[in-house]
Amino acid sequence: WVMGRSGKTPEAPLFRFGVISDIQYADIPDGKSFIGVPRYYRNALVATKRAVDKWVQRGDLDFAIHFGDIVDGFQPKDRSDEALQAVLSEFEALGRPTYHMLGNHCLYNLPRHILNQKLGLGMGCETGVSYYTLTPHPSFRLIFADGYDVSMLGWPPGHPLHEEAVKILDLNNPNENKNSPEGLVGVDRRFVKFGGGASSRQLEWVRGQIQEAATMGQKVIVCCHLAFCPGSCPYACLLWNYPDMLRVLRDTAPGTVVATVAGHAHQNGYVLDEWGIHHMVLPAVLETPPDRDAYGIMEVFADRLELVGTDTMMSMRMRVLDAKSLQGLRTLLAGGVQRGG
Repeated sequence: WVMGRSGKTPEAPLFRFGVISDIQYADIPDGKSFIGVPRYYRNALVATKRAVDKWVQRGDLDFAIHFGDIVDGFQPKDRSDEALQAVLSEFEALGRPTYHMLGNHCLYNLPRHILNQKLGLGMGCETGVSYYTLTPHPSFRLIFADGYDVSMLGWPPGHPLHEEAVKILDLNNPNENKNSPEGLVGVDRRFVKFGGGASSRQLEWVRGQIQEAATMGQKVIVCCHLAFCPGSCPYACLLWNYPDMLRVLRDTAPGTVVATVAGHAHQNGYVLDEWGIHHMVLPAVLETPPDRDAYGIMEVFADRLELVGTDTMMSMRMRVLDAKSLQGLRTLLAGGVQRGG
């Protein structure tokens, strides 16, 4: 299921794309996270350029994906747009499309409608939403979910999705500071203001996309800033209603969704669940020292996904499971075999 490498002649993938996450560029001196992890704000732009330069040198990428938090919340707000444009300019050098998704730091800087416009979010969907889909190959569909659809970030007070978020946090987080998970235990630590959820409307849209993909014989990869599967990341980095999202991914045309990819946690993470879905979490450019890198390439084949990480980003070779393999996986998991890798 997590495959080893063979000595066979390499075959060409159906398509390949660059992956990078949590750049969080800011034109400010270096600092630290709330738990003391060093953050290299200006170097994040240098590291992004280095990643794009390497991708350009390869010359074989179809596109790239950044998994949210493109600019940091500490960027001076009168220059948020300037910082965003600086990062987007680096991606333009790729000469191929770069696809984005909303992260909490994006919403600390600019209004949702501006981010939708500048990052190309919500393409082909109803006005105002930030989720969308992409079909890079006839046999694969990518779904870009919005983890901040239900959120106190990005919607004005009084907006139904803002008020829904207020109720969720009031019900699940007793702290006066809703950004604090203090006192929350296990998966309940996800109920923090810097998190968010998927609305019922988005969940139905995701369900419809999976159903449509299945009828067309497509497999699906779901991308989101927030992670969906416990074990793949710290609990505070999970989507608020991850159980609802997992039900949609697992129960809608089972076997159609083969992987999810997220950021936000600033560290590598991986879980293979008993439905055969590979859940990946990518490290942050922001917290990668100036002499290190955190980017990769995802190569997509008919029977597997290969994440080829550079430096601090993990590398994984993951099988697309058929019914027989899935049954074997469930038997192993029932026997206590570890899911993560």
